Amino acid sequence: MNASRSKSRPPLSTGRHLAILSGLFVAIWVALAIHPFDRHDWALENALVGLAIPIVACTYRWARLSNGSYTLIFVFLCLHVVGAHYTYSEVPYDAWWKALTGSTFNHLMGWQRNNFDRVIHFAYGLLLAVPLRELVVPVAKVRGFWSYFLPLDLTMSTSMLYELIEWKAAEIFGGDLGAAYLGLQGDVWDAQKDMALASAGALLAMVIAAWLDRRRDPAGFAREWRESLRRRAAGLD
Repeated sequence: MNASRSKSRPPLSTGRHLAILSGLFVAIWVALAIHPFDRHDWALENALVGLAIPIVACTYRWARLSNGSYTLIFVFLCLHVVGAHYTYSEVPYDAWWKALTGSTFNHLMGWQRNNFDRVIHFAYGLLLAVPLRELVVPVAKVRGFWSYFLPLDLTMSTSMLYELIEWKAAEIFGGDLGAAYLGLQGDVWDAQKDMALASAGALLAMVIAAWLDRRRDPAGFAREWRESLRRRAAGLD
């Protein structure tokens, strides 16, 4: 059993890989810290970066992740600092797309609003569920079905928690800053849609992870899946 699990576990990150990603992120962050669209909103949005970086640094010693997971975290944080630079509802992806293709991306997708914030919420689940799985599954000592369900559940719960924090922060700051941070753009169901997209992204990430694990070791994957559900069923009797 241990042998099959070690085969499916990605190799741990090297310090060099993380150092390169850290250097690139610092360069991108500094560039996007210059003349942001709204300095106050930029500072508020960067509270997430201020929280994420120490967590990644601290966990590197006792819960090192794979190169792939650190790369996924890097991509998500880069997308976030782009949103922080412009404010999420003002990211000019439509202008960028039109400069490349001659037509707007919103027209291609049939969108009526700036959906960069929706893309980031989806990316939150898609890009961070795998690193979260590498982090929490060994600690929780779950296998099979539960090793995929737990990261999905945590992604959904943290997405809900973020929406509550976002709502409270917007209420505290109020005015234009609160509106810019909340980014409703007139949609009363914005928070629910954001949570649904984060959940969908995490679900897709876990489906892909399960598919890859099954391809690596079909017999071990099926055995762990059956045993995890059997133990759960027995515990409920």
